Amino acid sequence: MRAVVCGAGIAGLALAGCLGRQGWDVEVLERAPGPRAQGYMMDFFGPGWDAAEAMGVLGAIREAGYAVSRLSYVDGRGRERAGLPYARFAHALDGRLTSVLRPDLERVLREHADPVAALRFGRAVVDVVARPGGAGVVLDDGTLLDADLVVGADGVHSAVRRAALGPEERFRRFLGCHTAAFLLDDPEVRRDVGGRVCLTDDTDRTVGLYGLRDGRVAAFAVHRVDDPALPADPRTALWRAHSSFGWLVPRVLQACPEDVYYDEVLQVEVPRWSRGRVVLLGDAAQAVSLLGGQGASIGVAGAWLLAERLARAASVEEALAGWERVWRPVVAEKQRAARDGAAWFLPASRSRVRARRLMLRLAGLPGLDRAVTRGLVGRARGDVRALAAG
Repeated sequence: MRAVVCGAGIAGLALAGCLGRQGWDVEVLERAPGPRAQGYMMDFFGPGWDAAEAMGVLGAIREAGYAVSRLSYVDGRGRERAGLPYARFAHALDGRLTSVLRPDLERVLREHADPVAALRFGRAVVDVVARPGGAGVVLDDGTLLDADLVVGADGVHSAVRRAALGPEERFRRFLGCHTAAFLLDDPEVRRDVGGRVCLTDDTDRTVGLYGLRDGRVAAFAVHRVDDPALPADPRTALWRAHSSFGWLVPRVLQACPEDVYYDEVLQVEVPRWSRGRVVLLGDAAQAVSLLGGQGASIGVAGAWLLAERLARAASVEEALAGWERVWRPVVAEKQRAARDGAAWFLPASRSRVRARRLMLRLAGLPGLDRAVTRGLVGRARGDVRALAAG
């Protein structure tokens, strides 16, 4: 059996490694010229943890990850206004939590896939072709690649989804924000952040900073916008949105590189994830958005579960239908949690900022810590292994 996986992100690489180890002939096509250098620091927990354990990559993910000491919300002078030891979050998740840079997680999954799958960078898909008992993709150079299964794992702006199902506007839910992520090398900023994750304590915008073991700092920014259209100059847009906050923020923004990752914050909702032997996976099918906090986990878990279903079903079509039937409700719950969590992540008023501070204080009290922190991180566990057999 031959699979063409379009997209060398988290979900695509996870699926390629799993299918390759089942004996599939797997080719991964990635439009970008190479692995992404910029990306978020992500908290990895939930169903993806169980899937990574089953895949045999959990140890490598934990080795690449970071043990953050504290979550700190700071004001414009750098003073902590609310905070919580990260151990509280880990305790609420039974210790099944690590923080990992997206490029590092992709590297782990790429190394897992590399021995059993062919990875081609700089290969753009422009069309999808259906045929009885299979499918194919047309590349931008006119090449046609035939397969028994075509997987669109090419993100929220999926070319496979556009070719198979229609324009992006039919499936996107804009959440009213723009976001950016980049790395910077500034010893003063690194010293101030330390082993914490620091977030600005403000309305309608936030900048987050993580210290990295190599001395650099991972930065991300989110701010509300009225117009989803992306700016011509992302760095100028970031400066206008965030520089007035104070603290280290202007210094961080001055270090923002030209190749900064900048995009809309949106969710993807597709009525049906597969058509014939073409299936959408990860953000291409069901983007949760960064407000949900489990996008990477959902990507890994969904890929592993799809591979397990393909290994056990009598046909590819039966596997795709069964996978969507059991996995869609899990993803829908995460998407709802993300939309509900927007008021917590980007409070629209000072009263909501104060409510967030109170919640974090309650999370530090004996007897309430587990319940409150579970509320903050959402319903994280999901028996993904049971879904593989059900």
